[in-house]
Amino acid sequence: MSTALIIVDIQNDYFPNGKMELSNPDKAAANAAKILDWFRKNNKDNVFHVQHIASSPELGFFLPDTEGVEINETVLPLERENIVVKNFPNSFLKTDLESKLRANGVTKVVIVGMMTHMCIDATVRAAVDLGFETTLIEDACATRELPYQDQVVPAEQVHNAFVSALGSMYCGVSSTEDFLQQRANTSL
Repeated sequence: MSTALIIVDIQNDYFPNGKMELSNPDKAAANAAKILDWFRKNNKDNVFHVQHIASSPELGFFLPDTEGVEINETVLPLERENIVVKNFPNSFLKTDLESKLRANGVTKVVIVGMMTHMCIDATVRAAVDLGFETTLIEDACATRELPYQDQVVPAEQVHNAFVSALGSMYCGVSSTEDFLQQRANTSL
C-alpha cells in the first residue's frame, strides 16, 4: 500500500491580482506546503502536482503562456515530482494521473488545492469512484464566494458546504495540523 499527495491547481490566477482570486488562498497554500514538506521527507516519490491549463480563452483564467497559469511558488514542483496537466475540473478526466498512481502502487491519496467547490470536489469524487482511499485536507483548500439567484454565498459557507458533503459519507477529511500530528511518529 502506498499513499500519494495530489496538489490540485494551486496556481497564480487564484492569488491576489490573479484573474480568479479566491478567498484566503495564501493560508490554504501555506497549509498545502506543510503537507507537501511532509511528503517530501517521508514519501518523496508520490507527489503529484496538477496544473489546469485552459483549453479555451473563454474560461478567462489559466490561459496558456501567462503568469496566472503557473504553479504558485508556495508549492513549486521539484524536478523529480510529477506534473499532470488537465483541462477539466476532474484531475483524472483525460489525464494520465490514474495510470501514474497505479504504476506507483498507490492505493491511498491525500488531496489539497483549489477551488473547493469545483476541481477539489470533482477530483475527490473521482478518486473515490476509482477506488482510492481518499483524505481531503480541508484547510489546505480555498474557494470563493458564489452568486445564487439574488444572493451571494460567502466563500466560507461554500467551502464548508462542499467539505461537509464530501466528509459526511464520501472521504476522510482532516485539518493540516491533525494530519501532521497523526503521522508525527509514523511514515506512510
